[in-house]
Amino acid sequence: MYAKLYSGGILGIEGYRISIEVNVSGGMPRFEVVGLPDQAVNEARERVVAAVTNTGGSFPARRVIINLAPASMRKTGSFYDAAFALGVMIATNQTDPRIDLSHTAIFGELALNGNLRPVRGLFPMLLTLHEQGITSAIVPVDNAKEAEIVEGLTVYPVKNLAEAIDVAEGRVAGSTASGGTFHAATPNYPFDFHDVRGQESVKRAAKIVAAGGHNFMMIGPPGCGKTLIARRLLTILPNITHKEALEVTKVYSIVGLIPPGKSIIAERPFRSPHHTASYASIAGGGQFPRPGEVTLAHNGILFLDEFGEFDPKVLQTLREPMEERAVSISRASGTLKFPSNFILAAASNPCDCGYLGDTMKACTCTEASIRRYRSRLSGPVMDRIDIIVDVRRVPYDTLKNAADGETSAVIRSAVQEARDIQTARFRGTSVYCNAMMGPREIAAHCKLDTEGETLMRAAVNRIGITARSYDKILRIARTIADCAGAADICAEHISEAIQYRGIDRMMA
Repeated sequence: MYAKLYSGGILGIEGYRISIEVNVSGGMPRFEVVGLPDQAVNEARERVVAAVTNTGGSFPARRVIINLAPASMRKTGSFYDAAFALGVMIATNQTDPRIDLSHTAIFGELALNGNLRPVRGLFPMLLTLHEQGITSAIVPVDNAKEAEIVEGLTVYPVKNLAEAIDVAEGRVAGSTASGGTFHAATPNYPFDFHDVRGQESVKRAAKIVAAGGHNFMMIGPPGCGKTLIARRLLTILPNITHKEALEVTKVYSIVGLIPPGKSIIAERPFRSPHHTASYASIAGGGQFPRPGEVTLAHNGILFLDEFGEFDPKVLQTLREPMEERAVSISRASGTLKFPSNFILAAASNPCDCGYLGDTMKACTCTEASIRRYRSRLSGPVMDRIDIIVDVRRVPYDTLKNAADGETSAVIRSAVQEARDIQTARFRGTSVYCNAMMGPREIAAHCKLDTEGETLMRAAVNRIGITARSYDKILRIARTIADCAGAADICAEHISEAIQYRGIDRMMA
């Protein structure tokens, strides 16, 4: 006796189709799963036997073989429990399916009493399966909202194995997914740039960061407002687009971070790992690679507080995602690529004690200690950070009497205007913000007048900036010009952009 059903698997952040063949034959009672299953898949056998029995069925005292194809790919997770159980009941004639199971995918982890638990990665799996001809899906009720994101798919949410059998026998109608609910409205954040007293130059830099998608670093003593500003950077970014939201949702589905009852992640992510975070937690990894913080921050902000306290090896992992906007993880079985298009917001003290250059508290570090600390901030990673600003302590009078600053809504409106200019500029290309410009785009859109050329030449000769920093200055200047509504880059835009390359002066 034989039955064939379909489910899915995850490779990186993409799904793939898995066929599940169930064969029940004579012989000594045995239940075996073949097709390169991992430990979690093998353990499904005990869950399936208990769930079938507790649902009112009987598990056959015969030889049961389940084959997962393609057999060349490792099968991980508990996605397949419900399909295993339903396949066994179909193969032993305990249920007579009336719906077209050749175009139906089945997902769900079984409890011993037959209840279905939610699974991770459902959205990317269903997205791929739907593109490959799957028209309906039986899913745990807790995953229903996630399944509804796949427009045109017929979704059957079920609470337990008994309800899955009812679906297979045609006693329950499914609902056609509408693509989920997505509203491009601005999230209601509990904080605002209006809260920040003083720090006008740093707020100006944050505006340019958001307008051009640039990486950002603040260096200053403890308590001067670095974290305050970094967390509010999220409030001035343009609203997430539907395409970006789907990309974020795929990643969050895989790691199980989609809140219950929610479909599309409609807010930009903000990730803030601790400075003791490991290499794998930042870049991603594991025996079966999972996304790390650089991927969880995709289309949002990765905030690294106490930047100088991170392990240098961990910081070096940022080089690839900052440059390529993706991170590759290699294992013996192959290489996976995860998206990691984020804005890096970093905050650091200027030295070990934190008070180098502070006007109110003396630095207690030795020259050797300062050099060691700066050596952690130098090198290839710092060279990839676009905008670097000094953050000073805010005087008492400013804290007490400063006039109200611009709200996040006002700044975000200006940022959106600059982004609209960039959208029009790069239409028809894969580039959508100034920070993504390559050599061709820089040559086409960052031409300098005579005065600007003279200023740039002087900066290169005196500061000794690298070729990468030279390109970054041009990208930043282009963003500054966009914020001013200027078609051409002029000397004042170049001058301001050079000021944001503080690392070149500090390390010179």
